[in-house]
Amino acid sequence: MTTLALGPQWLDPGYLISAFGLIGILVIVFAESGLLIGFFLPGDSLLFTTGLLIAGHQYLTQPLWLVCLLVVVAAVLGDQAGYLFGRKVGPSLFRRPDSRLFKRENVEKANAFFEKYGPRSIVLARFVPVVRTFTPIVAGVSAMHYRTFVLFNALGGTLWAVGVTVLGYFLGQVDFVTAHIELILIAIVAISVLPLAFEFLRARRHNHPRPTHDQP
Repeated sequence: MTTLALGPQWLDPGYLISAFGLIGILVIVFAESGLLIGFFLPGDSLLFTTGLLIAGHQYLTQPLWLVCLLVVVAAVLGDQAGYLFGRKVGPSLFRRPDSRLFKRENVEKANAFFEKYGPRSIVLARFVPVVRTFTPIVAGVSAMHYRTFVLFNALGGTLWAVGVTVLGYFLGQVDFVTAHIELILIAIVAISVLPLAFEFLRARRHNHPRPTHDQP
């Protein structure tokens, strides 16, 4: 398989999997699912590459079902950690000053996403980078009913972890995909950020309405 680099080597899914194996995948999924410092980590591309490498029998020797199960557990536990962090930190999170690894703008985006979709946001956010990391934290800040959160967290974690990994596994058996892996990963990243771009453009249009001309 050719290089999977889409940026710095330490964020390259292929490099991370070759260097750290399944343990590295689980740690990254956990961190990206609900820890403040995990928003920049690869999520969708990592799982897709995981499926590709399992299909190609590279780096990962575990069966697909076991990898999917463990990734689901890591994703669900990551969201649980984010929720509990949000409950503990509370509104002070929105007053936290910006730093190199923390931007209040990310929390505000996740809060708007949460307000718009309610409990469904826990599932939908799984497929939106950055928002995926901060939504469980916002759910904790908003004191979402715990049982409701657990239900939607388990559903979203399963759909995301299994869906993206299995998609990579089956596409990894297609010659065109393996021959153009970097283009495929770029497309996955682009598609995953479309919801954020759409919301940004919609909010910008709402905040800056087109001027109207008075009729004579």
